[in-house]
Amino acid sequence: MEWTDICITVPKADAEMAEAVATMVANGGIYIEDYSDLEEEAMAIAHIDLIEQELLDKPREIVLVHMYLAPDENLREVLPLFEERLVEAGVHYTLNTTGVKQEDWQNAWKKYYHTMELGKRLAIVPGWETYDTTRTVITMDPGMAFGTGTHETTALCLETLDELVAGGERVLDIGTGSGILAIAALKLGAAEAEGVDIDPMCVRTAGENAARNGVTDRFRVLVGDLSDKASGQYDLITANIVAAAILSLAPGVPALMKPGARFIASGIIDTRKDEVLAGLRAAGLEPVEIKEKRGWVCVICRKAGE
Repeated sequence: MEWTDICITVPKADAEMAEAVATMVANGGIYIEDYSDLEEEAMAIAHIDLIEQELLDKPREIVLVHMYLAPDENLREVLPLFEERLVEAGVHYTLNTTGVKQEDWQNAWKKYYHTMELGKRLAIVPGWETYDTTRTVITMDPGMAFGTGTHETTALCLETLDELVAGGERVLDIGTGSGILAIAALKLGAAEAEGVDIDPMCVRTAGENAARNGVTDRFRVLVGDLSDKASGQYDLITANIVAAAILSLAPGVPALMKPGARFIASGIIDTRKDEVLAGLRAAGLEPVEIKEKRGWVCVICRKAGE
């Protein structure tokens, strides 16, 4: 089945009216591309470090309103009505239409996500693929929660866990997202893991991924503000978040570390490496190894004085 994407480009000032007009006309759904407040919205969630350059390059003075028509709707009837209402509303716009096959938007992204081998022991495998391997398999599909293994920051953490997990560890994953780091640690042999995240959606997704990977009985996922839900001490603590959040939570980390424990901090853009290293040392954490990959940094720390 082929749907029709009617896309209008309007000045930011006309975006609200254009969306209202599209809502009145459309039956098949609306999608808004508005990047004008990108930095502010990202800062409210985490930090500007996480924004991809492709998004940063998007124009800020215009908004794209996509209106989707189902295959049984008549474009020749809908389009004149849509344009008439835009003109009546005084909206300045340009318009184009594109045919979109339903199966294309449901499945096209799959071609970008395939099995990945990380470290010496791990393989991240999407649910729609089978992979014959002796490696430890983590089944993980792309979702709304961050962390599938494709991003450099997640890959760095997974490679580090592959090196550090020997078996029997207690793990804390701060900002767990998809739960991939805790799940990987458990499947590599860790005894138990706790994951905390401020986003309830992430907590739900992490729980679903834990069930998919058969580790639900050893993985406790909680809604919380970084480490405030932690209980006791841990052998491994991971925080694949952003520089600002790492600096904020670092002072509380040493108290959560067992003797000989390691803290894995990632999600750090390379331009903030020195700032984060200084903050970690000031918090009583001693960096023992620094890994870098394509502009991203992962720092492995021990408690100072050990």
